[in-house]
Amino acid sequence: MALKYSTARFVASYGEPEQLPEPTEPEIAFCGRSNVGKSSLLNKLVGRKALAKVSSQPGRTANVNFFEVDGVAFVDLPGYGFARVSKAERKRWSNLIGGYFEQNRSFNLVVALVDIRLDAQQLDRQMLGFLQERELPFIVALTKADKLGRNKQAQQRVSLARQFGIDPEAMVITSSQTGLGIDEIRRRIQRAVDDPEVPEGAEVVDAGPGEDLWQ
Repeated sequence: MALKYSTARFVASYGEPEQLPEPTEPEIAFCGRSNVGKSSLLNKLVGRKALAKVSSQPGRTANVNFFEVDGVAFVDLPGYGFARVSKAERKRWSNLIGGYFEQNRSFNLVVALVDIRLDAQQLDRQMLGFLQERELPFIVALTKADKLGRNKQAQQRVSLARQFGIDPEAMVITSSQTGLGIDEIRRRIQRAVDDPEVPEGAEVVDAGPGEDLWQ
């Protein structure tokens, strides 16, 4: 049965990995660089303007935020790669994200957000490599596609798939402004919830997180 996104609600926010609750339901995690548009995408998915707080300033999502959608946990992870915070705070973010992925959770699907306008960034390479190394099912949501024309969107999808070394079918072109790709993301989430054995992510070149991941 299709998820009822209208039931979406905020559950809790956690600042330390030991605070994270035991998993009791399927989980869909959202990760990406700071200011890539995670909160905007989450809001568009659930059809709400402010379920997840949106800020024009990067680095605002500093905790792991849990939302509940019709019995499924949507987990908004802190954005990585934002330098204008203290070294101690970046370390906390790194430990928090790493601590989440190191736990025994369902990991039905990880939605990794990447800005479609940019060439492959090293931290994104590391993130996707990490997901592949852990054999976690993932898709890539290419965000901010409304900033490009349709032909350029298609070109960038092919180019980024080649740069990341993944199947273009694992990438979804999206825009939180126009709603482009939102229905497809919902279909992928539904499939991951209904049949968690079906892998979404493709093989990634240059796998391995590296010590600077998320920092």
